[in-house]
Amino acid sequence: MKDINWNEYSLETQAIRAGHRRTHEDEHSMPIFATSSYVFDSAEEAALRFTGQKAGNIYSRFTNPTVNAFQERLALMEKGERCLAFSSGMAAIMAVGMGLLKAGDHVVCSRSVFGNTVLMFQNYFGKFGVETDFVDLTDLAAWESAIKPNTRFLFLETPSNPLIEIADIERIAAIAHNHGSLLVVDNVFCTPVLQKPLALGADIVVHSATKYIDGQGRCVGGAVVASEELIEKHIYPYLRTGGSTMSPFNAWVFLSGLETLAVRMKAHCDNAFELAKWLERQPGVAKVHYPGLASHAQHELARRQQTHFGAVVSFELSGGKEQAWKLIDATEMLSITANLGDVKTTITHPATTTHGRLAPEVRAAAGIKDGLVRISVGLENLEDIKNDLSKGLEG
Repeated sequence: MKDINWNEYSLETQAIRAGHRRTHEDEHSMPIFATSSYVFDSAEEAALRFTGQKAGNIYSRFTNPTVNAFQERLALMEKGERCLAFSSGMAAIMAVGMGLLKAGDHVVCSRSVFGNTVLMFQNYFGKFGVETDFVDLTDLAAWESAIKPNTRFLFLETPSNPLIEIADIERIAAIAHNHGSLLVVDNVFCTPVLQKPLALGADIVVHSATKYIDGQGRCVGGAVVASEELIEKHIYPYLRTGGSTMSPFNAWVFLSGLETLAVRMKAHCDNAFELAKWLERQPGVAKVHYPGLASHAQHELARRQQTHFGAVVSFELSGGKEQAWKLIDATEMLSITANLGDVKTTITHPATTTHGRLAPEVRAAAGIKDGLVRISVGLENLEDIKNDLSKGLEG
């Protein structure tokens, strides 16, 4: 197979072809290397590989050709130097913390992140002497004032979950770097198709591959993309020791997902934009959270920072939890599940699911009200999605 410089190709082409090194069998599709270990020609070769003096596979906890292909492909799409794959999105975030943090360090995190991310920083890193302060995602002054001399990194998710707020990555990266800190961005809602945080100044990007990268709700996985130095010195040693490894089968599924990611994301966004406009006109809907709408506070920022406005729409019902649950239960076609990023439209009540483990005051500070409903807009016929929601909006 020819040695191709995939950096010279577009994202759509990278997503389909990069990372696959054809074997002696001349296969056209990426194979699954279902093996836990690898054999060496000699004891000397084994020793050289284990010490890193000779390149090659060692053990599938940290080296596997199928996983390597996924890592290479996603790194190219994110315009990053290197990617590491993990067993879940939360495992990827854990790896960043375990690799970079030590007792006595400090983190500044947005309040508007996935509930388990909040709990990880509070309950687990906090147990080992890492302090975390939470700030308003869009308040630049709050980010600046929260930084301390021992702040190791800033962490945010944009668009946020579940209020779809937009962070100014470039300006927050500048704030972090002015204080000698790093910026970590969870890019799960946008994927590299819609947004490239590293190009905007972020240092590390994390993904839940479970979401749009898979696209069909089949597998759980995560990834970290960063510079070669950050990965090699901090993240890779944790993966090699800690073992939060992506399986070859899941990597193979995610590789297939990447092949159609660009096409799917654009179709998801088109459906979401039209649904958001429709929801704004519905009785009982107090507010719609979607950056494609002119009413969204960060509409212009989203236009500059993203290529499309995203595929998740949240909206508030004036009747609170009772009305939200009534709406969700009235749907017939939509999937009542907390997962997102699927070709199937999903609907959930964040206050009692994704963010249900947070204390009420923490949810309130994050703006997550009892009447809030989140929809991950899929690829079904848009009129069918509207009609299904209409069942619970009537009356």
